[in-house]
Amino acid sequence: MNEAVQTSSTFTPRVFSGIQPSGNLHLGNYLGALKRFVDMQSDELQTLYCMVDMHAITVWQNPADLQQATRELCAGFIAAGLDPAKSILFNQSQVPEHAQLAWVFNCVARMGWMQRMTQWKDKAGKNQQNASLGLFAYPALMAADILIYHATQVPVGEDQKQHLELTRDIATKFNHDYGVDFFPITEPVIEGAATRVMSFRDGSKKMSKSDPSDASRINMTDDADTIAKKIRKAKTDPDGLPSEAKGLEERPEARNLVNIYAALADKTVDQVLADVGGKQFSEFKPMLADVAVEKLAPISTEMARLMQDTSEIDRILAHGAQQAREIASPILARTYEIVGMVGAGK
Repeated sequence: MNEAVQTSSTFTPRVFSGIQPSGNLHLGNYLGALKRFVDMQSDELQTLYCMVDMHAITVWQNPADLQQATRELCAGFIAAGLDPAKSILFNQSQVPEHAQLAWVFNCVARMGWMQRMTQWKDKAGKNQQNASLGLFAYPALMAADILIYHATQVPVGEDQKQHLELTRDIATKFNHDYGVDFFPITEPVIEGAATRVMSFRDGSKKMSKSDPSDASRINMTDDADTIAKKIRKAKTDPDGLPSEAKGLEERPEARNLVNIYAALADKTVDQVLADVGGKQFSEFKPMLADVAVEKLAPISTEMARLMQDTSEIDRILAHGAQQAREIASPILARTYEIVGMVGAGK
């Protein structure tokens, strides 16, 4: 099938993004992803948000923990403000079209493309021969996650930008190889004051659930007292806060706390510094604690409530998967038809 089946201008505006259910949602996940997902939720834009459990098993997961983490992530999505009536919420493994399109993309993507992926180099390291094939092919599955819905926009962190570029390369090569304009060239959405949240213990390292120090991060399950305590103990430097953003350039811990305040308060860094410039951290930290508790404590409370009834979470995920498949199934069928699979679309 070599005819052009769809022009770029006719793609339905659609947002897709996903998070791995690997447990321990933290502030970095909220500001870098969840908050932005909520901001993009609207009546005019179709939004799909996924718990990417198939990506999670590229490294071994305890099955019971994976189930718990998937449900907890869904609870976090809802508690943060995602409405299942407005956004499609589902876990990846309930929509088999993701894996089916990923195989097609495995045959489109080139080995050299995959070997250049920074995350592959970082995660596999010097032990590449013992890394899973799934970890190597991860970016092709990510491309399938996005393109199985013809998503036009994907909110991602800076660390996933390279994978989005690969998604665009795969779409471009598929369209070129088959003489069609079938897959959109998806646009990454990378914005916000704190899309990359750093550790409270070391401002040069990303906030992470794998950090052995619980004090390095705010967990989305932390209560108000714990949130305030962690902010009070966050590492800083002895100088006062500057009145302009350039004054934070060589001060990673100070920059991190100001960025977090700006993101939570929906302000720019310059707006924050106009208010707090000249203050010491002994004054600023209580301000940050107040806004953090105001924004985050209700989320942790709601997550705990939702996790008391996991059958309702399972129902939401199953319904979301059904909705997702209604979009994905015809796109996969048309892909198979374009590629030349007998019986496709019947």
